[in-house]
Amino acid sequence: MTSDPSSFFCPLEYRYGRSEVRELFGRSARLERALRVEAALAEAEAEVGIVPAADAAAIARAATLRSVSLDRVDAIERSTRHDVMAIVRALAEAAGSHGRWVHFGATSADITDTALALELKECVALLRGDLTDLARALADLARRHRATPAVARTHGQQGVPFSFGYKIAVGAAEVVRHRERLDELSRRLVVGKMSGAVGTGAGFGEHAEAVEAGVMRRLGVAADEAPSQIVGRDRVAEFTNFLALVAGTAERLATEVRNLQRTEIAEVAEPFDEAHQVGSTTMAQKRNPTTSENVTSLARLVRALALPPLENMVQWHERDLANSANERIVLPHAVLLADDLLSKLTGVFRGLEVDAPRMQEALDRGEGSAMIENLMLALTTKGLARTDAHELLRTLTRDPSRPPPLLERARADPTIARLIGPDELAGLLDPARYVRASSAKTDRVLQRIERSLAS
Repeated sequence: MTSDPSSFFCPLEYRYGRSEVRELFGRSARLERALRVEAALAEAEAEVGIVPAADAAAIARAATLRSVSLDRVDAIERSTRHDVMAIVRALAEAAGSHGRWVHFGATSADITDTALALELKECVALLRGDLTDLARALADLARRHRATPAVARTHGQQGVPFSFGYKIAVGAAEVVRHRERLDELSRRLVVGKMSGAVGTGAGFGEHAEAVEAGVMRRLGVAADEAPSQIVGRDRVAEFTNFLALVAGTAERLATEVRNLQRTEIAEVAEPFDEAHQVGSTTMAQKRNPTTSENVTSLARLVRALALPPLENMVQWHERDLANSANERIVLPHAVLLADDLLSKLTGVFRGLEVDAPRMQEALDRGEGSAMIENLMLALTTKGLARTDAHELLRTLTRDPSRPPPLLERARADPTIARLIGPDELAGLLDPARYVRASSAKTDRVLQRIERSLAS
């Protein structure tokens, strides 16, 4: 393996992902976890009298990267063509005469799947922190703009008034739900096994249950209650599909920023380094939402990576190796990219520029048409059938761009004038009531989010 950056071919090696997350999946980290499992196995077996205590202690002392090097493991694997056997032999060498007890009663998947559980435990903690940071960034933004008037859009068209804070609070609540999903699924995800060749524990004899419990207790993970030779792959598939859900939310939020940053709308803008950042090689005026676009691109890949783990749920009998190769690629890539896009999106919303006057201008351009629902409801309470009120207002607003303004047209309509006075009519077309309702709803949503984040 070379560390020369000029030889890197995968963009994850040099362009995407944080270095600390990349290290989580590094070869040294993975070897260290496998050695921890082997040490825990020896100690658990000593606890029930299978392995002499002195031998178990010696194995545990040798089960470190100081004693078992990647170079030695690689050299053995070139001969054995078996990755776990290479670790077992290298550890046995390092333990000297005590090494005869290394891996006693275990099968390869006992080590790899339990080491994977340790890896996934770290991934859960990492992603939980990412989701917490994003939820807080969104909640802070929603709180600042809880009463900032804006127009909601459905089908790309102006709908009714609300507050910009409520739009952001909706996203914050969605992120918090993902955090809750992660907490719930982690109980099923962070599980290992120490139950031998096909999961029955027969090789450990009468001590099988105690050995497995002892290993998992030492490592801080749960045991799969009914494994085959491997931990059930439905667990991994659930996790990667969870990441796909997170990616879907991330892209939705990034797309909102991209749309609102359109020149024609220009209500928000993601952070931009005016002193140095370049938007285009030729159009020097450009301030492109490149971070949000990058989040969108990476989110699509994370969702695509959810498919192989679904396929891996199908195994020949008690196990095959069809899952092994793609899992080594899928899991690091999916987690690294999910962390990357979440941290980038958090930065976008922490530094989002919000143009409140521009939002008000968009609302004003409708000249009250965004409040047609409120007028329709008022006409209904005054005695007009709702369907008749709807048809009346549909006709009245058929061409909102033509003069006179909506308020004047409404005042001139005999049916409306008969039921609603001019001052009341102006009040009904004032967006303030809807914005106040949005502000109050934002406050309630944020209270629930804070309670969830505090747990």
